[in-house]
Amino acid sequence: MQIMLGVHYILVFSRNSFIASKPDPSKPNMLRVGLAFGSTAVLWALLFKQHRTDVHEYKTRNGLE
Repeated sequence: MQIMLGVHYILVFSRNSFIASKPDPSKPNMLRVGLAFGSTAVLWALLFKQHRTDVHEYKTRNGLE
């Protein structure tokens, strides 16, 4: 039994079929903007808190406090 494999070309469309129109840049999605800025602020707060904790531990271990 011989199987012949041919070359097939698949046409790929870059347009999403679920979006009928492009988003309007003059009306941003405020929920997504708020989540983006809010998560950034939370990450920065965690970074500063961790830094403060690390500095305190460093000073305690080295007898600087």
